[in-house]
Amino acid sequence: MSGSHSHALHYHGHSPVHRTAPQVKLVVLLVYVFSVVATPPQVVWAFSGHAIVLLGVLAASSVPVRFFVTRLAIDLPFLLFAFLLPFVGADPRVDLGPLSISEPGLLGAWNILAKATLGAGASVLLVATTEVPAVLAGLRRLRVPAAITAIAAFMIRYLEVIAGELHRMRVAMTARGYSPSWLAQTRPMATAAGALFIRTYERGERVHQAMLARGFTGDMPAAEADGIARWWPAMVPALVTAGIAIASRVGG
Repeated sequence: MSGSHSHALHYHGHSPVHRTAPQVKLVVLLVYVFSVVATPPQVVWAFSGHAIVLLGVLAASSVPVRFFVTRLAIDLPFLLFAFLLPFVGADPRVDLGPLSISEPGLLGAWNILAKATLGAGASVLLVATTEVPAVLAGLRRLRVPAAITAIAAFMIRYLEVIAGELHRMRVAMTARGYSPSWLAQTRPMATAAGALFIRTYERGERVHQAMLARGFTGDMPAAEADGIARWWPAMVPALVTAGIAIASRVGG
């Protein structure tokens, strides 16, 4: 597993955010997400403050807005679920023309929409300014168990390999005339998924045997966490969001 592993979410740059040590950015992300989650959904001004902090860090990172927004598409499943809540929520309800909207469902939809978008945006910004090996090295610096970081490293490294294997299987099936048009024709795809699981398991065994042959003892070699550990300047956004969360709960 030598060498770096680039990721589609990473944006190469030399901004102060890029140069900050990964363990610092991980702590800032953790504090930011906890602060957003702890904010009551009815305090709208607090979410505006959280958004301003996120946009400020985005501006300091020099990550293009279009790059950031397109990567934020991973938030779409949560947004689709949130849009259903006003229609399936409990009473009391409000009639808007032909539609009957649930007030608790509307509040729940706003809660999911705001918190999921802000949390996903902060996570996207982290990986956009930090390469995957640096993130793993930062986790090691924060004393995260080595087994967890090793599992994460293998998952990230081989996820694209497995996705490529699935794509080749689908191309082979299409070349043999497989073109599903109704639900009963999805059985071959389920069979292919089972075969892919077996291939993945066997590949994992081969990789493990190869690592044991090279002296692997259960501990992955630690990569260097490059970057400057500017704790106090980097912690300013986290402290601001924590202050906003506290104020929203105390003063409403």
